[in-house]
Amino acid sequence: MNISTRVPPEILGHIFAQNLVRKWIFQGLRKGSYNFLLVCHHWFDVATRTPELWSFWGNTLQDWKKRHSRSRVATLDLVLYGEESDPDVLFDESLQDAVKSRVIRDTIRQVHLRSNDHDILTSIISSLTPEGEGGQNENIKSISLGSEGDPTVDVSDFFVRSRLSRLRLLDLFGNIRISSWDHLASRTIFLTALSLNLDVSPSLPAITAAQLLSILTANPNLRNLSLSDAALPDDTDASEFKVQLCNLNLLALTGDSRRVFRFLRRLILQEALDSMWLSGYSSTVEDISQTLAPYMQEYFQRGVGFQSRLGIYFSSTPTGISISLGGSTQTTTPVFEPPCVWLRIEADLPPPGALDQFFITLTTFIPKERVVSFQAKLDVWPPEEVFLMMPNIETLCLSDLLLSDGLLQPNPRGPQANMKLFPSLRSLYLENARIRTKDDWSHLLTYLAHQTSDGQTISLEVTGDVPHGCPVDEITGLVEEFAYPQNPVAEENE
Repeated sequence: MNISTRVPPEILGHIFAQNLVRKWIFQGLRKGSYNFLLVCHHWFDVATRTPELWSFWGNTLQDWKKRHSRSRVATLDLVLYGEESDPDVLFDESLQDAVKSRVIRDTIRQVHLRSNDHDILTSIISSLTPEGEGGQNENIKSISLGSEGDPTVDVSDFFVRSRLSRLRLLDLFGNIRISSWDHLASRTIFLTALSLNLDVSPSLPAITAAQLLSILTANPNLRNLSLSDAALPDDTDASEFKVQLCNLNLLALTGDSRRVFRFLRRLILQEALDSMWLSGYSSTVEDISQTLAPYMQEYFQRGVGFQSRLGIYFSSTPTGISISLGGSTQTTTPVFEPPCVWLRIEADLPPPGALDQFFITLTTFIPKERVVSFQAKLDVWPPEEVFLMMPNIETLCLSDLLLSDGLLQPNPRGPQANMKLFPSLRSLYLENARIRTKDDWSHLLTYLAHQTSDGQTISLEVTGDVPHGCPVDEITGLVEEFAYPQNPVAEENE
């Protein structure tokens, strides 16, 4: 006897359901997921009588056609996502009736629709929209709607007519139109995730600061908030109204720098915050500094989201600035574990050194005694006072550093001449180090002798495009560990 016949049908059905219940809502259902139906008649019969297996019709209209009539009992997760739909398969009358029936009986749990076909997406949303007074869709817990094509898909009527009193996640993406922002504030109170990454269009009604803040105020349990340019208010509301987000874990704002930082000042963030991601553009460094610096000063003074150890990463290019502040990791890559703050700023091309000065200005607001990891690519080396206020740096990662006189040491004629800039240093990483004269590593040797003069042990790793003539034996005698990858191209050219 086949062992599957010895398992009670209820348990076997539960096993089948567990096999399908994964994180497929945002990944799509993998091919062959229902192949267990083909194993034997017994498995097919058990699966047919297990409603939970048919709460998900699949990712495409082809899938919907196959499975929509299997069960009318289990709550439905309606997903259109993944492979391109067959153009010969339409959202026909039978599918429309199936969706409308679910709306009438209020048995839809999640709606996740993303498509570049305006007509199909509009037709599905129309079928999902309750008819008559009062509305339904009260049991929907998750909504993700995205249009990747033209023209705009209008979902206003759907939100006006749906109650959504149990909604937890709302994600609107792409070319979606909604004019019922006030309804979201009045009908949602349990949102834990809100993501508005809408396309910018002059024909779409922009959300006002008052409307957005009302939505946030109505949902005090919000944990994740992501807003793109079109969802960031661009009005001149001069009121000082702010909203306190006590439970927010993740904040992501992307758009014009003025909008990003103007809206940021409307939020009061608490200790629950793990990660803050800000990406701004279309501003000068001076504009950003004037807007960002006061907020960052206030932010760090509150000590929001940071544990006892703090790491800093800074890099600048002709097109922007990347700054990360967060829980430090012993790695040479700019990755920080939460809690962290990440800033990506695209600014008008500033004069030489302006980006570095901007970073130095920001560091004045950081709790410097907690900095244990520092990683940077700087064209202009900061004044020694910046590091003297960070005595607990254990890991130092520097890119494109020129090995010159006074390397990583205080001014010999200054008041700190006999001090170490990095008294707690344990690991030094140099990437693409530069030297003025061929084979001249004397400045690095001088620094290592200075750093280890009192018996302090450090490790050194040199990576990237390495200059010729590295005195491996001499350096090895000064450090505890030394990693130096040979450069075959350099050796061939010698």
